[in-house]
Amino acid sequence: MTDPFASTLAAWPKDAQAQFHEMRALILNAGAQADVGPIEESLKWREPSWRPKRAKQGTTLRLNWHANLPSTIALFVGCQTTLSATMREIYPTDFHYESNRGLRLKLGEPLPEQAIDHLARMAFTYHRKT
Repeated sequence: MTDPFASTLAAWPKDAQAQFHEMRALILNAGAQADVGPIEESLKWREPSWRPKRAKQGTTLRLNWHANLPSTIALFVGCQTTLSATMREIYPTDFHYESNRGLRLKLGEPLPEQAIDHLARMAFTYHRKT
């Protein structure tokens, strides 16, 4: 099985690639723990993304590094969701928040693992009926 992100990551600097792999592991683990079935990995808007394969479970979580902000990496949620606002309330200092969809982190700093796990679980269960 080929890595869907290999060509995208090849253009990133080594520190961004390393942080990506750590974050990817956290995201996939959160998906496994969220009981939503398999998590689909793909590129959306040329950005690595994750979403439950089963319908009506959750929303997409994306991650990207960009040369315009080379010392950071960011997670993105759908702008129509309340995920960013919820995260800002629960974890006000763990990310640098951008509007209603971006959660940015500095490269090389310790990851807020609990916050990333929580974000991924909320994204992957966003559309569940309770």
